[in-house]
Amino acid sequence: MKIFRRLAVATFATVALAGALPAAQAAYPERALRIVVPFSPGGATDMLARTIAQKLQESWGQSVVVDNRPGAGGNIGAAAGAKAAPDGYTLTLVAAGFMAVNPHIYDNPGYDSIKDFAPITQLVSAPLLLVVNPSVPARTFQEYVALVKTQPGKVALGNGGTGTAQHLGGEYLDMVAGMKSLHVPYKGSAPATTDLLGGQVQSMLDNMVTLVPHVKSGKLRALAVTSKQRVSTFPDVPTVAESGLPGFETGTWYGIAAPAGTPPDVVDKLQREIVRILALPDIAEKFVQQGLYPVGNTPAEFARYIEAERAKAGRIVKAANIKAN
Repeated sequence: MKIFRRLAVATFATVALAGALPAAQAAYPERALRIVVPFSPGGATDMLARTIAQKLQESWGQSVVVDNRPGAGGNIGAAAGAKAAPDGYTLTLVAAGFMAVNPHIYDNPGYDSIKDFAPITQLVSAPLLLVVNPSVPARTFQEYVALVKTQPGKVALGNGGTGTAQHLGGEYLDMVAGMKSLHVPYKGSAPATTDLLGGQVQSMLDNMVTLVPHVKSGKLRALAVTSKQRVSTFPDVPTVAESGLPGFETGTWYGIAAPAGTPPDVVDKLQREIVRILALPDIAEKFVQQGLYPVGNTPAEFARYIEAERAKAGRIVKAANIKAN
């Protein structure tokens, strides 16, 4: 009888302990995942999210849905991702704009880019490409600068939204070049590109992933890239630095984050799998061809990077007096 009681107590304790284990200890993932993309379908963020989603789905056998939530320079989607349940089943495709810039230009963006997210890994870094509609007479970067200077505040420069890295890059370019563009924000790169192709705006500074097919087809003209060196995708396109603004460099970055409070073992499992995906030859080649350079760092490294980028953006926002519309 005493043996039976001891066995019963031990069994009860084991069951109680199992019930007390956090959900993270279960066989994650056990159901569909969602990746919130704070921009419209068709842009760099959307392509990155869908590529990672497809590979995660192949690896884990669970559906991975991409949920586009454009608006307010990424704030709407970012807030939705930050406020999701911290269980690892809702991720956010984070970008430099709303993680580093928006905290300095919006009084209440609806989230805190440091406190409300658990960084998983930086996916890629990306230089920006300056392009114009073929109707614009400028055929070089120097000619473009001269054109903008003769028409201050009139040559439209489209971007993916107020406060995005593209917007910040455009303002920074104006500052260094001593010119004044008409900055036109959109709800993502895709609609901005559509208007550029249609001639509603004359120019655009954006990620290559959005612009590559249109440049290669001749529908847009590339004038300069914002990286330190020329890129393999467009070896004949000069850098801004070698086109008259020595030392100029700007760009953007993208990563994956979960809501703050997501179990560390879930974050680690996601990080390991996503880094593995980034290292796949076909994925790495696909990204590089689009001007996106894979990174794949640790959660701690990515967290420190976000903090540093946010501090740097604050200095540029103040100098350029950038304000949300």
